Amino acid sequence: MVALMLTQLTIKKLALIATLEIPLHKGFLALTGETGAGKSLLLDALGLVLGARTDASLIRHGEIQAEITAIF
Repeated sequence: MVALMLTQLTIKKLALIATLEIPLHKGFLALTGETGAGKSLLLDALGLVLGARTDASLIRHGEIQAEITAIF
């Protein structure tokens, strides 16, 4: 089994996120932050890019689609 490292996560038009690009460098271990900072949105986005299912309620208000890309 080959271990892959997530090196970048890009989110566009998802919930409250208009555009967000997160470069992840070697040694990244934990995602922390204040309550309501959006950690769960990042995890939802990662789940979606890995094949999880959702409904249109996660698409940013006024948009017709969201876009999530990940580089491993």
